[in-house]
Amino acid sequence: MTFEKCHWKSAGNRCAKVSASLPGTVRPIALLAVGLIGVGLYGNASAASCCGGGASGSLLLPKTSQAMIDVSVDGEYYNGFWKGDGDWSPDPPGAALQQYRLNLGYAQRLAPRWQLSASLPYVWNNNRYANLERATHGIGDGMVTMWYEAFDDITCVWNVTGWQDLKPAIYWGASLLIPTGTSPYDQVQDSFDITGRGAYRLDGSVLIEKTIYPWSASLQASYGRYLERPVNREYGQYVEPYDKQLGDRFSRSLALGYTYFTDRLDSLTATLTYAHLTEQQTRFDGHTDPTSGLQRRSLTASLAWATDDRRWVSRLSWNHAPARDGWGENFPATDIISLGVSHVLR
Repeated sequence: MTFEKCHWKSAGNRCAKVSASLPGTVRPIALLAVGLIGVGLYGNASAASCCGGGASGSLLLPKTSQAMIDVSVDGEYYNGFWKGDGDWSPDPPGAALQQYRLNLGYAQRLAPRWQLSASLPYVWNNNRYANLERATHGIGDGMVTMWYEAFDDITCVWNVTGWQDLKPAIYWGASLLIPTGTSPYDQVQDSFDITGRGAYRLDGSVLIEKTIYPWSASLQASYGRYLERPVNREYGQYVEPYDKQLGDRFSRSLALGYTYFTDRLDSLTATLTYAHLTEQQTRFDGHTDPTSGLQRRSLTASLAWATDDRRWVSRLSWNHAPARDGWGENFPATDIISLGVSHVLR
Protein backbone atom coordinates (compact mmCIF):
# COMPACT_ATOMS: atom_id res chain seq x y z
CA MET A 1 0.00 0.00 0.00
CA THR A 2 1.33 3.44 -0.91
CA PHE A 3 0.25 6.99 -0.25
CA GLU A 4 1.30 10.52 -1.10
CA LYS A 5 2.79 12.60 1.66
CA CYS A 6 2.90 16.36 2.00
CA HIS A 7 6.40 17.56 2.99
CA TRP A 8 5.14 20.78 4.49
CA LYS A 9 2.23 23.22 4.15
CA SER A 10 2.18 26.85 3.13
CA ALA A 11 0.75 29.68 5.23
CA GLY A 12 -2.68 28.98 3.72
CA ASN A 13 -2.44 25.41 4.96
CA ARG A 14 -2.14 24.24 1.37
CA CYS A 15 0.08 21.32 0.59
CA ALA A 16 2.99 23.00 -1.12
CA LYS A 17 5.06 19.97 -2.05
CA VAL A 18 3.99 16.43 -2.57
CA SER A 19 6.37 13.55 -2.51
CA ALA A 20 5.89 10.19 -3.18
CA SER A 21 4.81 6.75 -2.74
CA LEU A 22 6.21 5.47 0.47
CA PRO A 23 4.81 2.64 2.52
CA GLY A 24 2.84 3.66 5.56
CA THR A 25 5.60 2.48 7.85
CA VAL A 26 8.16 4.53 5.97
CA ARG A 27 8.93 7.10 8.64
CA PRO A 28 11.34 4.87 10.57
CA ILE A 29 12.56 3.19 7.40
CA ALA A 30 13.37 6.52 5.76
CA LEU A 31 15.82 7.19 8.57
CA LEU A 32 17.94 4.40 7.13
CA ALA A 33 18.79 6.61 4.18
CA VAL A 34 20.03 9.34 6.50
CA GLY A 35 21.86 7.02 8.81
CA LEU A 36 24.05 5.33 6.28
CA ILE A 37 25.63 8.56 5.18
CA GLY A 38 25.55 10.03 8.60
CA VAL A 39 28.37 8.12 10.07
CA GLY A 40 30.04 5.77 7.71
CA LEU A 41 31.85 8.18 5.43
CA TYR A 42 33.26 10.62 7.87
CA GLY A 43 36.15 9.81 10.13
CA ASN A 44 36.13 10.57 13.78
CA ALA A 45 38.88 12.40 15.53
CA SER A 46 42.05 10.38 15.59
CA ALA A 47 45.03 10.15 17.83
CA ALA A 48 48.72 10.03 16.88
CA SER A 49 48.17 10.22 13.12
CA CYS A 50 50.88 12.91 12.79
CA CYS A 51 53.51 10.44 13.99
CA GLY A 52 52.16 7.36 12.26
CA GLY A 53 50.34 4.47 13.88
CA GLY A 54 47.57 5.55 16.20
CA ALA A 55 43.89 4.90 15.65
CA SER A 56 43.22 7.31 12.83
CA GLY A 57 39.67 7.21 11.50
CA SER A 58 40.50 9.72 8.80
CA LEU A 59 42.50 9.32 5.62
CA LEU A 60 45.40 11.32 6.96
CA LEU A 61 49.07 10.80 6.08
CA PRO A 62 51.75 10.77 8.77
CA LYS A 63 54.10 13.73 8.43
CA THR A 64 56.99 11.83 6.86
CA SER A 65 54.97 9.71 4.42
CA GLN A 66 54.26 10.14 0.74
CA ALA A 67 51.16 7.99 0.17
CA MET A 68 48.77 5.60 1.85
CA ILE A 69 46.32 2.91 0.78
CA ASP A 70 43.44 2.19 3.13
CA VAL A 71 40.87 -0.62 3.04
CA SER A 72 38.17 -1.14 5.65
CA VAL A 73 34.85 -2.91 6.14
CA ASP A 74 31.97 -1.66 8.30
CA GLY A 75 28.98 -3.50 9.66
CA GLU A 76 26.21 -1.16 10.87
CA TYR A 77 23.36 -2.61 12.93
CA TYR A 78 20.19 -0.63 13.64
CA ASN A 79 18.52 -0.55 17.02
CA GLY A 80 15.43 1.64 16.87
CA PHE A 81 15.38 5.36 16.14
CA TRP A 82 15.04 8.74 17.75
CA LYS A 83 11.93 10.72 16.95
CA GLY A 84 11.99 14.46 16.32
CA ASP A 85 11.54 15.24 20.02
CA GLY A 86 14.57 13.12 20.94
CA ASP A 87 12.62 10.17 22.37
CA TRP A 88 14.00 6.80 21.36
CA SER A 89 11.60 4.23 19.90
CA PRO A 90 12.41 0.54 19.29
CA ASP A 91 11.93 -1.15 15.95
CA PRO A 92 8.89 -3.44 15.70
CA PRO A 93 9.34 -7.13 16.61
CA GLY A 94 10.98 -9.09 13.82
CA ALA A 95 12.71 -6.07 12.28
CA ALA A 96 16.36 -6.47 11.29
CA LEU A 97 18.21 -3.63 9.57
CA GLN A 98 21.87 -3.96 8.62
CA GLN A 99 24.23 -2.20 6.31
CA TYR A 100 27.71 -3.32 5.28
CA ARG A 101 30.32 -1.16 3.59
CA LEU A 102 33.63 -1.82 1.85
CA ASN A 103 35.61 1.43 1.95
CA LEU A 104 38.54 2.07 -0.37
CA GLY A 105 40.77 5.06 0.22
CA TYR A 106 43.99 6.59 -1.03
CA ALA A 107 46.02 9.55 0.22
CA GLN A 108 48.87 11.30 -1.61
CA ARG A 109 51.29 13.96 -0.40
CA LEU A 110 51.45 16.84 -2.87
CA ALA A 111 53.92 19.09 -1.03
CA PRO A 112 55.61 19.17 2.40
CA ARG A 113 52.45 20.70 3.95
CA TRP A 114 49.75 19.55 1.53
CA GLN A 115 48.05 16.18 1.07
CA LEU A 116 45.05 14.98 -0.94
CA SER A 117 42.85 11.97 -0.23
CA ALA A 118 39.87 10.24 -1.85
CA SER A 119 37.53 7.50 -0.67
CA LEU A 120 34.66 5.52 -2.12
CA PRO A 121 32.44 2.95 -0.38
CA TYR A 122 30.48 0.03 -1.78
CA VAL A 123 27.30 -0.51 0.21
CA TRP A 124 25.14 -3.53 0.94
CA ASN A 125 21.70 -3.01 2.54
CA ASN A 126 20.16 -6.10 4.12
CA ASN A 127 16.85 -5.25 5.77
CA ARG A 128 13.64 -6.73 7.09
CA TYR A 129 11.02 -4.30 8.40
CA ALA A 130 7.22 -4.45 8.68
CA ASN A 131 6.68 -7.24 6.14
CA LEU A 132 9.27 -5.75 3.79
CA GLU A 133 12.45 -7.72 3.19
CA ARG A 134 15.08 -6.46 0.77
CA ALA A 135 18.76 -7.00 0.02
CA THR A 136 20.29 -4.35 -2.23
CA HIS A 137 23.77 -3.04 -2.99
CA GLY A 138 25.56 -0.32 -4.90
CA ILE A 139 28.25 2.37 -4.83
CA GLY A 140 27.96 4.98 -2.09
CA ASP A 141 28.93 8.65 -2.10
CA GLY A 142 32.57 9.51 -2.74
CA MET A 143 34.67 12.03 -0.85
CA VAL A 144 37.73 14.08 -1.88
CA THR A 145 39.66 15.99 0.81
CA MET A 146 42.57 18.42 0.73
CA TRP A 147 44.50 18.83 4.00
CA TYR A 148 46.96 21.59 4.92
CA GLU A 149 49.40 20.89 7.77
CA ALA A 150 50.05 24.05 9.80
CA PHE A 151 53.31 22.69 11.18
CA ASP A 152 56.69 21.63 9.78
CA ASP A 153 57.99 19.02 12.19
CA ILE A 154 56.48 16.05 14.01
CA THR A 155 54.96 17.30 17.24
CA CYS A 156 54.91 13.99 19.16
CA VAL A 157 57.23 14.05 22.18
CA TRP A 158 58.19 11.76 25.04
CA ASN A 159 59.02 14.51 27.53
CA VAL A 160 58.08 18.15 27.94
CA THR A 161 61.19 20.27 28.49
CA GLY A 162 59.81 23.58 27.26
CA TRP A 163 56.77 25.31 25.85
CA GLN A 164 57.82 24.28 22.31
CA ASP A 165 57.12 20.65 23.25
CA LEU A 166 53.47 21.55 23.86
CA LYS A 167 52.89 22.70 20.29
CA PRO A 168 50.10 20.61 18.71
CA ALA A 169 49.74 19.40 15.14
CA ILE A 170 47.00 21.43 13.41
CA TYR A 171 45.39 20.41 10.13
CA TRP A 172 43.00 22.49 8.02
CA GLY A 173 40.85 20.57 5.56
CA ALA A 174 38.39 21.15 2.71
CA SER A 175 36.23 18.29 1.44
CA LEU A 176 33.78 17.68 -1.37
CA LEU A 177 31.12 15.00 -0.99
CA ILE A 178 30.30 13.65 -4.46
CA PRO A 179 26.82 12.08 -4.83
CA THR A 180 27.90 8.93 -6.67
CA GLY A 181 25.50 6.79 -4.63
CA THR A 182 21.83 6.01 -5.24
CA SER A 183 19.56 8.65 -3.70
CA PRO A 184 15.78 9.08 -3.21
CA TYR A 185 15.79 11.17 -6.41
CA ASP A 186 16.91 8.26 -8.60
CA GLN A 187 14.82 5.38 -9.89
CA VAL A 188 14.42 3.54 -6.59
CA GLN A 189 11.69 1.40 -5.10
CA ASP A 190 12.05 2.55 -1.50
CA SER A 191 14.62 3.62 1.11
CA PHE A 192 16.24 0.20 1.10
CA ASP A 193 17.78 0.99 -2.30
CA ILE A 194 19.48 4.18 -1.09
CA THR A 195 23.26 4.41 -0.74
CA GLY A 196 23.82 8.20 -0.94
CA ARG A 197 22.35 11.63 -0.12
CA GLY A 198 21.91 12.83 -3.70
CA ALA A 199 23.59 16.24 -3.28
CA TYR A 200 27.08 17.74 -3.33
CA ARG A 201 28.40 19.04 -0.01
CA LEU A 202 31.38 21.26 0.78
CA ASP A 203 33.02 20.86 4.20
CA GLY A 204 35.61 22.87 6.07
CA SER A 205 37.47 21.01 8.83
CA VAL A 206 40.06 21.52 11.51
CA LEU A 207 41.93 18.79 13.37
CA ILE A 208 44.13 19.54 16.40
CA GLU A 209 46.12 16.73 17.92
CA LYS A 210 48.87 16.38 20.49
CA THR A 211 50.86 13.35 21.57
CA ILE A 212 52.99 13.21 24.71
CA TYR A 213 53.75 9.51 24.84
CA PRO A 214 52.10 7.35 25.87
CA TRP A 215 49.07 9.70 25.83
CA SER A 216 47.52 11.46 22.86
CA ALA A 217 44.48 13.65 22.38
CA SER A 218 42.73 15.17 19.39
CA LEU A 219 39.86 17.52 18.63
CA GLN A 220 38.14 17.62 15.24
CA ALA A 221 35.37 19.88 13.95
CA SER A 222 33.76 20.08 10.53
CA TYR A 223 31.08 22.33 9.05
CA GLY A 224 29.43 21.40 5.74
CA ARG A 225 26.92 22.98 3.37
CA TYR A 226 24.92 21.01 0.79
CA LEU A 227 24.45 22.58 -2.61
CA GLU A 228 20.87 23.17 -3.68
CA ARG A 229 19.64 20.81 -6.38
CA PRO A 230 16.54 20.49 -8.57
CA VAL A 231 14.17 17.59 -7.84
CA ASN A 232 11.46 16.18 -10.07
CA ARG A 233 11.36 12.60 -8.81
CA GLU A 234 11.20 11.01 -5.37
CA TYR A 235 11.31 7.30 -4.64
CA GLY A 236 10.64 6.43 -8.27
CA GLN A 237 7.67 8.75 -8.87
CA TYR A 238 7.77 12.07 -10.66
CA VAL A 239 6.70 15.12 -8.65
CA GLU A 240 6.19 18.81 -9.33
CA PRO A 241 9.71 20.20 -9.89
CA TYR A 242 11.22 22.12 -7.01
CA ASP A 243 14.62 23.03 -5.56
CA LYS A 244 15.86 21.27 -2.45
CA GLN A 245 18.75 22.04 -0.11
CA LEU A 246 19.64 19.72 2.75
CA GLY A 247 20.54 21.44 6.02
CA ASP A 248 24.04 22.50 7.00
CA ARG A 249 25.95 19.80 8.86
CA PHE A 250 28.18 20.33 11.91
CA SER A 251 30.22 17.51 13.41
CA ARG A 252 32.69 17.62 16.26
CA SER A 253 34.57 14.93 18.14
CA LEU A 254 37.07 14.59 20.96
CA ALA A 255 39.44 11.63 21.30
CA LEU A 256 41.84 10.41 23.98
CA GLY A 257 44.36 7.66 23.28
CA TYR A 258 47.02 5.57 25.04
CA THR A 259 49.86 3.82 23.22
CA TYR A 260 51.77 0.76 24.41
CA PHE A 261 55.08 -0.14 22.76
CA THR A 262 56.45 -3.66 22.58
CA ASP A 263 60.14 -4.52 22.84
CA ARG A 264 60.27 -4.54 19.01
CA LEU A 265 58.67 -1.05 18.95
CA ASP A 266 55.43 -2.28 17.46
CA SER A 267 52.64 -0.24 19.02
CA LEU A 268 49.11 -0.85 20.25
CA THR A 269 46.95 2.26 20.65
CA ALA A 270 43.61 2.31 22.44
CA THR A 271 41.38 5.32 21.76
CA LEU A 272 38.04 6.50 23.12
CA THR A 273 36.13 9.09 21.08
CA TYR A 274 33.01 11.15 21.75
CA ALA A 275 31.28 12.54 18.65
CA HIS A 276 28.28 14.83 18.09
CA LEU A 277 26.67 15.32 14.67
CA THR A 278 23.90 17.80 13.84
CA GLU A 279 22.19 18.69 10.57
CA GLN A 280 19.88 21.67 10.23
CA GLN A 281 16.44 21.60 8.64
CA THR A 282 15.97 21.02 4.91
CA ARG A 283 14.73 23.84 2.67
CA PHE A 284 12.30 23.48 -0.27
CA ASP A 285 12.18 26.40 -2.70
CA GLY A 286 13.52 28.57 0.11
CA HIS A 287 10.98 27.33 2.70
CA THR A 288 12.06 25.37 5.77
CA ASP A 289 10.75 21.84 6.39
CA PRO A 290 9.97 21.87 10.15
CA THR A 291 9.93 18.06 10.32
CA SER A 292 13.54 17.69 9.14
CA GLY A 293 16.91 18.21 10.82
CA LEU A 294 18.77 15.58 12.82
CA GLN A 295 21.38 14.95 15.44
CA ARG A 296 23.30 11.98 16.80
CA ARG A 297 25.77 11.53 19.66
CA SER A 298 27.98 8.48 19.94
CA LEU A 299 31.01 6.88 21.57
CA THR A 300 33.75 4.96 19.76
CA ALA A 301 36.29 2.55 21.24
CA SER A 302 39.14 1.53 18.94
CA LEU A 303 42.37 -0.48 18.92
CA ALA A 304 45.15 0.00 16.38
CA TRP A 305 48.23 -2.15 15.90
CA ALA A 306 51.17 -0.57 14.03
CA THR A 307 54.40 -2.23 12.94
CA ASP A 308 57.69 -0.80 14.17
CA ASP A 309 58.27 1.11 10.92
CA ARG A 310 54.65 2.40 10.94
CA ARG A 311 54.13 1.10 7.40
CA TRP A 312 51.22 -1.14 8.34
CA VAL A 313 48.39 -0.19 10.69
CA SER A 314 45.53 -2.57 11.49
CA ARG A 315 42.55 -1.30 13.44
CA LEU A 316 39.31 -2.45 15.01
CA SER A 317 36.63 -0.08 16.29
CA TRP A 318 33.15 -0.09 17.78
CA ASN A 319 30.94 2.98 17.41
CA HIS A 320 27.97 2.95 19.76
CA ALA A 321 24.98 5.30 19.89
CA PRO A 322 23.12 4.59 23.15
CA ALA A 323 19.48 3.69 22.55
CA ARG A 324 18.24 6.23 25.08
CA ASP A 325 16.20 9.41 24.99
CA GLY A 326 18.20 12.53 24.23
CA TRP A 327 21.08 10.95 22.30
CA GLY A 328 19.61 11.79 18.87
CA GLU A 329 16.78 13.30 16.82
CA ASN A 330 15.30 12.04 13.54
CA PHE A 331 18.05 9.46 13.31
CA PRO A 332 18.51 5.71 13.76
CA ALA A 333 20.40 4.37 16.77
CA THR A 334 23.13 2.10 15.46
CA ASP A 335 26.23 0.15 16.38
CA ILE A 336 29.07 0.14 13.84
CA ILE A 337 31.85 -2.45 13.88
CA SER A 338 34.81 -1.51 11.66
CA LEU A 339 37.90 -3.48 10.67
CA GLY A 340 40.56 -1.88 8.50
CA VAL A 341 44.18 -1.85 7.42
CA SER A 342 46.38 0.95 6.10
CA HIS A 343 49.66 0.64 4.19
CA VAL A 344 51.90 3.69 4.25
CA LEU A 345 54.38 4.39 1.43
CA ARG A 346 57.45 6.38 2.47
